[in-house]
Amino acid sequence: MDTAATTATTGIDEQEVGRFAQKIFSIYTDGFVGLMLDLAHRTGLLETLAAGPGTSQELAERAGLVERYVRECLGALVTAGIVDYAPAGRRYMLPPERAVCLSGPGSLNLAPFARAGTLLAGHLDAVARAFREGGGVPYDAFRPEFTTVMDGLSRGLLDGQLIDGILPLTGELPTRLAEGVRVADIGCGTGHAINLMAREFPRSTFVGYDIASDAIEAARAETTAWGLRNAAFEVLDVTRLPVEPPFAAVFAFDAIHDQVDPAGVLARVRAALGPGGVFVMMDVKAASALEDNVGNPLAPMLYGVSTLHCMTVSLAQGGAGLGTVWGEQLALRMLADAGFGDVVVHDVPDDPLDVLYVAHLG
Repeated sequence: MDTAATTATTGIDEQEVGRFAQKIFSIYTDGFVGLMLDLAHRTGLLETLAAGPGTSQELAERAGLVERYVRECLGALVTAGIVDYAPAGRRYMLPPERAVCLSGPGSLNLAPFARAGTLLAGHLDAVARAFREGGGVPYDAFRPEFTTVMDGLSRGLLDGQLIDGILPLTGELPTRLAEGVRVADIGCGTGHAINLMAREFPRSTFVGYDIASDAIEAARAETTAWGLRNAAFEVLDVTRLPVEPPFAAVFAFDAIHDQVDPAGVLARVRAALGPGGVFVMMDVKAASALEDNVGNPLAPMLYGVSTLHCMTVSLAQGGAGLGTVWGEQLALRMLADAGFGDVVVHDVPDDPLDVLYVAHLG
């Protein structure tokens, strides 16, 4: 076929075709780089690189890995511009400005995000079936690895920012916690937020609720390891959150948008709060309208995560299917409908993906 004749006939811009094809290949390339980052993270190679440069053999020995695999993975990371390479000594290095984003316990370590993509990609067949037949992929299908992945995504941020960065945004709540109040965390996962607050505020009592028994087991194990006596956890559908005795504060960390009945959960939270109670909801930073998310560099990832997990786990149970990108406008409207008349929205320190809604009773 004469390509030139075809493009001339149809009016296709050949240069634009080439540019777009290059963009598509770049997207596919980035996808494979993400897989290599996941491997380097879960095998400890990134931490080894952050500790100091070396040849592939030296790095493999320090990490306890097989050199041939290390060398090939490093080839991907070097050509992707993540790791530097000195051909003269065949040495690899991770500059400190990159190492802080890919290693260590702090909130700036982005390496755990790579594992989320790997996990969700494993459910493409099931999600494709839901495209054709309706319904969705149930939450249990993602476990137990989902529990581990979510813990990895949130732990660094909570360690670095919960006590000194996030709680100060809630007004007088830290003072009340220091004096002693009753607090809940709904969709608490492995309970790390509850345990951090229980350790910091021994006069308050904390309880975490989640439907995942494996996550609750991990939460209880950490409570025991830390010797905490003011933290407890329960396997529970949070639409049945206890309303008596009332709570002074309820937290939800990225847990509302994938609920089967998010409006029902918000109403239940409202009913469970006592006078002066506050609902602290950390959720995804986005707009509710698609056109307002165009240009947001993180939006494609958010819509992708929604399609592959947050929306589908809700639809699997016949739920609302809000999805990850329910957005600030809808969130504020639903909070108002639930009876929260005073809501302030804050950016979350060290977290470009989320905002913090501090909602008081209306």
